[in-house]
Amino acid sequence: MRTSQWSAAILAAGLVTILAACSPGGGGDGGGETSGQELTILIGSSGQAETTAVEEAANAWADETGNTVEVIAANELVQQLGQGFAGGDPPDLFYGPWDQFQTYASQGFLEPYAENLENADQFIPALREQFSYDGTFTCAPKDFSTLGLQINTDAWAAAGLTDADIPTDWESLTAAAQKLTTPEQVGLSFGREYARLGVFMNQAGGGVLTDDEITADSPENVEALSYVQSLIDAGSLKWPQDLEAGWAGEAFGLGKAAMVIEGPWIEGAMKNDFPDRKYLTVELPAGPDGPSTFAFSNCWGIPAGSETLEATVSLVEHLTSEEQQLAFAEAFGVIPSIESAAEAYAEQFPDNEAFVTGVEYAVGPVAFPGAADAIADFNASIETDGLSNPGAVLAPLQENLQAAYEEANG
Repeated sequence: MRTSQWSAAILAAGLVTILAACSPGGGGDGGGETSGQELTILIGSSGQAETTAVEEAANAWADETGNTVEVIAANELVQQLGQGFAGGDPPDLFYGPWDQFQTYASQGFLEPYAENLENADQFIPALREQFSYDGTFTCAPKDFSTLGLQINTDAWAAAGLTDADIPTDWESLTAAAQKLTTPEQVGLSFGREYARLGVFMNQAGGGVLTDDEITADSPENVEALSYVQSLIDAGSLKWPQDLEAGWAGEAFGLGKAAMVIEGPWIEGAMKNDFPDRKYLTVELPAGPDGPSTFAFSNCWGIPAGSETLEATVSLVEHLTSEEQQLAFAEAFGVIPSIESAAEAYAEQFPDNEAFVTGVEYAVGPVAFPGAADAIADFNASIETDGLSNPGAVLAPLQENLQAAYEEANG
């Protein structure tokens, strides 16, 4: 139940085509003390495995440099960052969400420190592009991930399914989800959000931004959401919330969902919280227009005018070193953002080949300034209105994205 062999070269070359460049940011003068600082890091964690890994890495740096670091796992990362910025008390270092980077940079919230890192030229070029604003490499990429399909192998065998049944398209995904659905478990689950539904839109030949044109309310996207609704109607797809789970990975670990769509971060969660769960990750099934997945990356953000700038930059260099990034990969599955570590990852974690193979056809989720608010409204409308009438949720998404795009582009 394995996909075809892959090469580490995909990491350095294939990703270049899938992550969009960003564009003007400002900076400020920061503090020059590199020891005796008390730093805070705000992260959006996938689970205890990730939180523990960041804490251990930060503490190791602190012990070496004579600083102290407090790692805070956010309940709502964007909300807590917004409160910090609004109150003039942001964390010294934070996960810069992929969908907020352009907005934060355009509003002058970010210190453009990344170009001066000792390892600045070691990052995968496309990731440098994604976290550059107005031609300046602003924010060091933390790592990157694509989405794959996780299969509970015990449930798979119990349903009488074989390697030949591994979903490769929507039709076979439907069939597998139906066979895996029992009174105790649903066949498939994933997040009720654009970050998952958008993949189906792309697989149908749709998407929300095509050649500088907003295309959210399109026949292809209607087809994609209608397909997802057909799985719901058949009882073979349920959202994590309907399974009393905080996210799809938890539903998977608890045995409430036999298949889920998640990124490599699920490995850390399974290892830490559900060590007995046996599973396999394969590439996402292709849609009518072919295969597609999303590529996600966060960056290590430093607030503009940081009073702890020198110490925090030193911490970032530690966190993005090859050794530390491979330790993060071991702990919670993410793919390193520097080329040498990414190549080592390809050899060290062969079970993750589906995530890396997906790089060949992955695309970046829409992320221009203002898009995040439109996507948040879309996610909220799905929660309240569902997908039974796709046009009812796509029309306002089209309108909101169009307004944001026009404002962002003058």
